[in-house]
This record gives sequence, structure tokens and C-alpha cells, in this order.
Amino acid sequence: MSILNKEQSQQAIEAMRTYLDGGPTYEGKTPVVSSRDWDSRRKEVISKQLLPLLDRFLAGKVAYAEFKSTVDSFSKKEPHWGFRGMKGQMFFNMITNVATDLEECDQELKAAIRVPENDTMARSRIRSFASYVKRLGEEFVDGGGGKQGAPKIGSIPFFLSFFWQIQKPEEWPIYYTNGVNTLLDINLWTPKQDLADDYVTFKAIHHELTALFSKESGRPFTLYDVEHVFWFVGKQPYTPSKKEADTGAKPTEIVNVESQEPLDRLTESYVPPIVTVLPLIAINDPEAQQAAKRSGLTIDRAFEKNINAAFTIIGYETKLLGQGQGRVPDGWALNIDDSYAIIWDAKVRTDGYSIGTDDRAIREYVATQSRELKRRKRLRNIYYAIISSRFKDDYEDTIRTLKMETDISEVCLMEASALVAMVDQKLRAPLDVSLGPDGLQQLFSNSGILTAEDVQGLMG
Repeated sequence: MSILNKEQSQQAIEAMRTYLDGGPTYEGKTPVVSSRDWDSRRKEVISKQLLPLLDRFLAGKVAYAEFKSTVDSFSKKEPHWGFRGMKGQMFFNMITNVATDLEECDQELKAAIRVPENDTMARSRIRSFASYVKRLGEEFVDGGGGKQGAPKIGSIPFFLSFFWQIQKPEEWPIYYTNGVNTLLDINLWTPKQDLADDYVTFKAIHHELTALFSKESGRPFTLYDVEHVFWFVGKQPYTPSKKEADTGAKPTEIVNVESQEPLDRLTESYVPPIVTVLPLIAINDPEAQQAAKRSGLTIDRAFEKNINAAFTIIGYETKLLGQGQGRVPDGWALNIDDSYAIIWDAKVRTDGYSIGTDDRAIREYVATQSRELKRRKRLRNIYYAIISSRFKDDYEDTIRTLKMETDISEVCLMEASALVAMVDQKLRAPLDVSLGPDGLQQLFSNSGILTAEDVQGLMG
């Protein structure tokens, strides 16, 4: 029996066509080609590394600690599943940290991650593992541990289905947060907050969609392909797409609120307009220029103000610097509870920003600002972020120099779409997404380019 009705099936088909019709990015690849390359690599990693490791662990030939550390190493070297995030490796680490009996933990894990034979067994394994994890968390808190350090039950469907899919990729979809959110956003499904039943329904919908998409497209669709449709459609609110005559306004279109034009459809976005528009401003879009001018702002100052608003919405203590204050960064965002700050600069660029063009000036004022923040706020970590449309690949030497010659811990090159994604994820799940080391701080803890996909990956 079908789960989706006629209208929902049509919504799903529209999402599939959006994915199949997606044009090439600035890297020159369409979503379909990028996904094919991605799948080819992860299939190779599974067959040569992950599946043999998993088989040896389940057979008792690999110790628990070695299994955990090896999976962690794989997820960093081959980030094809988002397992490094909150519901993957972080959850794995939390279980290990709070478990007082590692032999019991080893047996519980083996029982849970072995691929189920059917849906009934999948429900049973999710519920049994949830009961075990809940007990671990309660014992940890009762022993004086903080609630933030206890493993979260909601991570279990993603965590287990990651291992199930490794063993049977044609049968078990991974319970990605992005996939759940996209199903919800395009009105195909609403979870009922029962972890076991929700996962089995999620699985059934995915199998229904593989058949539907294969029939409608005339090409075979796998669970991987359905995942790619949801991933692509789910990140659309973060991309700087422009209005197209035959499809109506995109989420990032500059809108005159006072015009009171009729709505084409109700938005599913959690992101307020002051943040949604950031990717368009970042590429120096002509419409954004005119909108800024009508507001009495330059495009650069508009970008700075909207970025400051985004950090404020996420929950940081913020300060906007920049214009009229001499040689200083554009602003900073502070999280006293977790003892870190983000010093940031905004760079409007049509074709991407090259950090090497400003490295001397950046080094001077970052050194001054980071010293001052550390002295006044007694912070453990200070990160430097540059926010732009995208980045050119000549940044490694400058990053290395900044880390050696200033108090900066890491240098984050953040695409504007990544900041939009951060706001979206925080507003969707404000109690689950923290600003600390078990949440958004992770995004700043590695130097290099930060994309919307990286933010989505953190959520699992």
C-alpha cells in the first residue's frame, strides 16, 4: 500500500526534477554528476575498508576501542556520510565516555549495528539500543555529569542506519536529519516522535520513491539517488539562486515587503529574510545593490549588518565594528559559556575571494583584536572567519602564517550559504544544536573552507 497520496507523489516528482535539471556549479559539475562521483568513491571505501572492518568487529576479531578509533579516522579521511557530526562519531564518543562497563557497551553495540533481517527486527534493535543509551545517560547525570555530556536518544536512528546501510545499501537508507527535514518541508511526511516507527516509515517512503522516481525519470533510482534528491532540494534555501520566469520567486529573491504581493505558496524556511538574502549580497547581485541603496547602505555595509544579525539570531553575543573604527575586523561573535570568540570579516565578491590579497592588513588587525579579546574576556579559543560568496584556492600559506603569528586558533573561510545553514539548523532545533564543542563550535575548529554541506553534515 502506498504511503504517499497523489499530491505528495507529485511534490516528490517535482523535487526529483529539480535535482535532475540542476545546472553545473562553479566547479563545472551538475548535481547528478557530482553525486555519481561521490557514490563511486564511497562504494569503494565501503567494499575495501568499512565493510571488512565491520565484519571483523562483529566477529569479535577487532576490539571495541580499535573499531571506534578506526571509524573515526575513516570519517575524517572519507567524509561521504556526515558521520563526523553530532549524531555519528560524537554520539559514539559520548556512549563510550559515559559507559562504566565497556564490555557491556561492546555487546550492546554489536547487537544494535548488525543489519536487521526485517522491519520488525529493526524496530526491536532501535528500541533496545535506545533503552540502553537512556540508562547510560541517566546513570551519568545521577553521578554528577552534565546533561550536555549524556548521549542523545534522538541520534540513534542515524547512528544505527549508517552501519546498516554499509551492510545492505540497497535495503536500509540512512536516517539523515536533512532527509527528514526535506520530507517535512515538502509535506511528504511528519515524524510521530517514535524513533523505531519513524525510521521504518522513513525507509518505506524511500523505497516507494525509488520506484516512483525510476518510473517517472526513465532511469534507475537507488536509495543513494533518493538521498541525493533530498540533499540537493534541502540545501536550496542556502544557495544564491535568482528568480526564474517559469518557476516563480526563489527563497533568496530580494522582496519588497510593502508591496503585499500574493503568495505563490507558504514558505517552509525557518530563516528570516535578513539572513536568507546573504548569498545574493555576497555575489554582489545587482538587485541586492539596489535594495541596499534604497535602504541608505552600501552593499558592503549591508553584508556586514546582515552577518551580524545572523550571528545574533544563532545566539552569540555580537558586536559590529568596521566602518569608522579604523583598521579593525568587521565584527565579532562571542560565546562566554564555552570560552570562545569568532572575529569575522565580510567580503562581497562576484567571483570569489582570495585571502592572499589582504593578508598583511588582516594579520595586523587580527593580532591586535585577538590579543585584546583574550585579555579582556579570558577566552580559551579565538577563531577568525572570513565570509564571502566562495573562495579561491590560494589560502593555505596565509592561514598558516595567521595561526603562527597571532592568537587565532583556526581560520574559517565561510561561504555565505554556510551561515544561512547555521541559522536554519539552530532555529529548527534550538535545544539540540548548542554553540559549544558538541555543536556549532565544531564548524570553526578546522581551518579551511566551510560550506552549507559541512553544516548539514554536522547535523547527521
